[in-house]
Amino acid sequence: MKPNAMLREVKVEEAIGMVLAHDLTQIIPGSFKGRLFKKGHVIAESDIPALLSIGKEHIYVIAMKAGWLHEDEAALRLARAAAGANVSLTEPHEGKVSLKSTIHGLLKVDKALVDAANAIDQVVMSTLRTNTVVKPGQQLTGTRVIPLLVEEDKVRQAERLAAAPWIEVKPFRRLRVGLITTGSEVFKGRIEDKFGPVVRDKVAALGSEVIEQRLAPDESETIVREIRYFLDECKADLILVTGGMSVDPDDRTPGAIKQAGARIVSYGTPMLPGSMLLIGYLGEAQVPVMGLPGCVMHDPYTSFDVLLPRICAGETIVREDITEMGYGGLYSC
Repeated sequence: MKPNAMLREVKVEEAIGMVLAHDLTQIIPGSFKGRLFKKGHVIAESDIPALLSIGKEHIYVIAMKAGWLHEDEAALRLARAAAGANVSLTEPHEGKVSLKSTIHGLLKVDKALVDAANAIDQVVMSTLRTNTVVKPGQQLTGTRVIPLLVEEDKVRQAERLAAAPWIEVKPFRRLRVGLITTGSEVFKGRIEDKFGPVVRDKVAALGSEVIEQRLAPDESETIVREIRYFLDECKADLILVTGGMSVDPDDRTPGAIKQAGARIVSYGTPMLPGSMLLIGYLGEAQVPVMGLPGCVMHDPYTSFDVLLPRICAGETIVREDITEMGYGGLYSC
């Protein structure tokens, strides 16, 4: 059965429940000219007077056959299959359904499943990238099919791709963050600290809070002591150490983080800016600790901005996450 075999002319009184095959325009001289009914509209009994008022006693409709779907229903079914936690659906509009976030959080998209859906002929699923920070009401995904009518089996193929939805938004946790700023020039008051305000703003933007900022000179023992202070006494959920991350022998931060007992996931990332970032985990609670390079002060988007939202969403960063940051990770050099 081809789609055009479902297109026929019928009397408007006999068209109830059928699908309008094209837009119908209403003209009120000197007042209005525009679409009265759009293509794909399912004709109801209450529509008959309006159709007759524009001179339509016969119209072309789509008489739906078993095994076929209208584009609106197809898009809605695709959206329902994909939508997970903290995701809402819009009503179909021009054959498309949008998935939107209901919260401020971290978007998670299973790329392999999206690719598999788009590999099905005439199926369209367009998404934001996974790990994007999203706000309430922000569009995440658009679903549709290409033709006005599509074989239901194509949609069923997409619905069978996964037992669980593959698009969700993770909420951010409210973390208590300890901030240590290293550098003798800051510690001794020779220059003003520029790290603190930037880091505070980035942390606050994700719903967390810097509970205290402490200054430390370029001395490994002091930096270790401050890390242990936040870990043992403050019970911080995240510890950030700023500065002292270069290969300069005077820069002691990476060594101090290791001396404090951290399990280092990676010292360095394949992203620019932010290649000198360090991330590890401390203690039985596996509290994340990060060494932040100087670019965090002045570049708007660095490796810190990639990893911080994931940590705030409760994810544990592993080596593979770092490796994947290189592809598409060139923002400046």
